Amino acid sequence: MIVYLNGEYMPAEDAKISPLDRGFLFGDGIYEVTPSYGGRMVGFELHLQRMKNGLSEIGITPPSYSDEEWRELALNLSEKNGGQNLGLYFQVSRGNEGRRFHGFPKDTPPTVFGMAIAVDSHPAVPDRTTVKGLRVLSTQDLRWQRCNIKSTALLGNVLHFQQGFSAGRDETIMFNANNELTEASSSNVFIVKDGVVSTPLLDHQKLPGISRHITIESLRENGTIPVEERVVTMDEVRNADEVWITNSSKHIAPVVQVDGDLVGDGTVGPVWERVMTLYEEAKYDF
Repeated sequence: MIVYLNGEYMPAEDAKISPLDRGFLFGDGIYEVTPSYGGRMVGFELHLQRMKNGLSEIGITPPSYSDEEWRELALNLSEKNGGQNLGLYFQVSRGNEGRRFHGFPKDTPPTVFGMAIAVDSHPAVPDRTTVKGLRVLSTQDLRWQRCNIKSTALLGNVLHFQQGFSAGRDETIMFNANNELTEASSSNVFIVKDGVVSTPLLDHQKLPGISRHITIESLRENGTIPVEERVVTMDEVRNADEVWITNSSKHIAPVVQVDGDLVGDGTVGPVWERVMTLYEEAKYDF
C-alpha cells in the first residue's frame, strides 16, 4: 500500500507519526473516506466540504491545500494503489506540539495522512433477490453529544459496533433516551413504511452522511417515492416494511433483521431495489 504523509507518498511501512501527535494522544482530528471505483470518486466535493466543516468545528487550522490539490491527492492515491474499488481515506490531526497538554497548541502544523482502503464493488443493476440482507442489534446511544463531527475519536462508535459484531451481527443501530432512532455505529439509518422513506432529522446526535445526502437528493430529484426527514421512533423501526443503513462503503444496505426479529417479511424489499437503482444512476453526479 502506498500512503501519503505530510507532503510525501511512501510505502505504508515507511510512514512514521510521532506518538506525541495529538491525533494519537487525544483522537484530536477529523477524517473522511471517499469511495472510488476505477478512479471515479463518489461525492468527493461533499466529503471535502464536510472535512473542512469538521476542522472548523474543532478549531484546527486546515492544511493550505486548495480543493484541486485535495482532489489530485485523492486521485494519486487511487492510481498508486491500483485504481479500482477503493475508499480514499484522509485524516488531519492537530499535529505534534512535542508534549502532552490538553490545551490547543499555537503555530503547530497539522498532520495530514492519506491512504486507500479496499471496498466492495457495487452492481450497476441492483437485484433484491441476490443481495445479502444485514442483521443488526439495537442499543441505547451512549456516545458523546457531538456526533455531527466526523472525529477520529471513535471509541464510542467502536464499542457500539463491537456489541453487534460480538453477537454475530453486521451493525448496531442506536436510540436516545426518548426512544428515538439516532443512527448506527458507522451508518445513517432509513426506514420504509407504506411506500414512504423516512430518516431522522440531522442534529448533534447524527453525522451528516454523504450517502444519506445522495440517497435523499436522488429521491427528491426523481419524485416518485416520498421521502421525509423527521423524528423516527424505535417502535417505527421495529414495525417498518424495510430498514436500510447508508455509509460510504455500503452506500445503501438493506437490513432484514433487528434484534432477531424479521424486518417486514424478512427479505430485501422492493423499495430498496428502486432506490438503490436511482442511487447508482446518480452517485457520480455529487
